[in-house]
Amino acid sequence: MNRQPQRMLVISPHPDDCILGAGGTMARFADAGGKVTVLTVAVHSPPLFSEDVQYLSLEEARKAHSVIGVDDSIFLNILALSVAQLPQWELNKQLSEVVQKVSPHILLLPSPDRNIDHRAVFESGMVVSRPFLSGNNISVVASYEVLSSTYYNAPYIEPNFISNWNVDITEFMEIKIEALKCCGSHIGPMPHPRSCEAVRSLAVFRGSQAGMKYGEDFYLIRMTSFPSFF
Repeated sequence: MNRQPQRMLVISPHPDDCILGAGGTMARFADAGGKVTVLTVAVHSPPLFSEDVQYLSLEEARKAHSVIGVDDSIFLNILALSVAQLPQWELNKQLSEVVQKVSPHILLLPSPDRNIDHRAVFESGMVVSRPFLSGNNISVVASYEVLSSTYYNAPYIEPNFISNWNVDITEFMEIKIEALKCCGSHIGPMPHPRSCEAVRSLAVFRGSQAGMKYGEDFYLIRMTSFPSFF
C-alpha cells in the first residue's frame, strides 16, 4: 500500500528563525522523504527597511530553504516588528489558511520569547493548531528555540524555554550551517549570538544532554502519535 509522505509545517516569524531553531530537524525530515513547508510570516520591508533589504532577505530565505530541502516556501510579507499590531483574528485567518492548505502532521512554532513578533506568531499558532477544523490532522505540535531571542526572557516572570524533545541532527549539522550561511544579513561573527559558532555550540550542548553529537531541542506542546522519522 502506497502511503502519502508525512508533512511538516514550520512557522517562522522571520526568514532566519526556522533555520536557527529547526534547520537540522527539517533537513532530517526531508532526507527521510517527508515534505517540508516553511511559512515565513514577516519580512524586513518598507517603510522600516529599504526595498534592497527586503529583496535580500527573501532571496536569502529561499536559498536557505533550498539547502535544507524545503518543498514549499510561503511568505505572508507582513512588516517585521509589526505582527502584533495586526488584529488577532486577521493573523489567525492567514495562518489558518496555510494550515488547511498544507494539512501538516507535524507543526513547529517559535517559542514565545522576547521578540514581539515571535510571541504573536506563537499565540496565533496555538489557535490554528487546536485539534479540530484546521488542526484536526496535526499529530505533533512543538515549539523551537531561537538563539538570542529565546534567552532574553526574564526568568520566572516570563515563559522560559525548557525542552522535552531532543532530535539528533548529527548527520545534518553541516547542512544546517550551510543554510545559515545563506542568511548572511541576519547573522554575524562571534560573539554575535546568531553566529555559526554559537549555533554549533548550542547543538553540541543540546546533543550532550541526550547522548548525541549534535541536537536540536523542542518543547512538545501536543502529541497524539510519535512521528516515524524520529
